[in-house]
Amino acid sequence: MNDGGQRRYGPLGKALVIIPTYNEAENIKPIVSRVRAAVPEADILIADDNSPDGTGKLADELAAEDGQVRVLHRKGKEGLGAAYLAGFQWGLEHGYGVLVEMDADGSHQPEELPRLLTALKSADLVLGSRWMPGGRIVNWPKNREFLSRGASTYSRLLLGVPIRDVTGGFRAFRAETLEGLGLAAVSSQGYCFQIDLARRAVEAGFTVVEVPITFVEREVGDSKMSKDIVVEALWKVTAWGVESRANRILGRKPS
Repeated sequence: MNDGGQRRYGPLGKALVIIPTYNEAENIKPIVSRVRAAVPEADILIADDNSPDGTGKLADELAAEDGQVRVLHRKGKEGLGAAYLAGFQWGLEHGYGVLVEMDADGSHQPEELPRLLTALKSADLVLGSRWMPGGRIVNWPKNREFLSRGASTYSRLLLGVPIRDVTGGFRAFRAETLEGLGLAAVSSQGYCFQIDLARRAVEAGFTVVEVPITFVEREVGDSKMSKDIVVEALWKVTAWGVESRANRILGRKPS
């Protein structure tokens, strides 16, 4: 979506790249190194859910060596959405102007971060998109591709959001965008968390831009995708869609 180029945007401010982790001991050092190389001016916040494989300890070692790496230790595995919400809160409290979502497993390419940040200069939210021209996936099984494409298409049509990749998790927000999304009311996880924030941004009238990315299937570690995450997304998106259509018919504002 866009505003016809009428709005003037202020400077972005300092960026914080939030990387949630749970059992990512094999991935955390390489991904932090790549982020630091791609956007050396940005800080990194590793939000670890008390990983039993020692990811949190490795994160502390990285932070001890590099003053631009921070670690947020959480009590246990509470899900992707909760980790990002905690990271957003930390970043907003510490005055960051840009907050970035990025996976720890290498599926999101840090080398593409500069393009997201450049696009954010004239937007409120930038989404890295697999399903727009120029976007692509590497080494993904067909069933995962079908699930992701289907979830984005279903969400886009039911919720009326003009976004091709509604479920993608490689995103850059302006701080004021997050402050306007009503994060205190967000309780979604996984796919559903990303859909929730996207629909809130559209409903709030923010300018949302997609840029093409290359998504690479993780080479080490286990995927956090589960049947429960898919089921949650299906029923919540359906409920939001029904509510949205009812609001439009009755002339009510989104709740």
